[in-house]
Amino acid sequence: MAELILVFILFIPVYGVLLWSYFDPEESMLWGKRWMYEEEPEISEGAIRYTKMMSLVVMAVITLVFVILFFTRI
Repeated sequence: MAELILVFILFIPVYGVLLWSYFDPEESMLWGKRWMYEEEPEISEGAIRYTKMMSLVVMAVITLVFVILFFTRI
């Protein structure tokens, strides 16, 4: 049970990054890559939708895994 709590605490920053990617996909896609461009690049709507959808999917999968692990350990 202690391992599950530790893993949950360690995944809090991952949830934070996924939430940031969902609510501000353009900024999250350019994070750490702005130096490569002379001016602000245009990101397509498809790339923005893909980033938002994948953030939701990964959040759902992580939550599902935690729920399954929690209820199988009780």
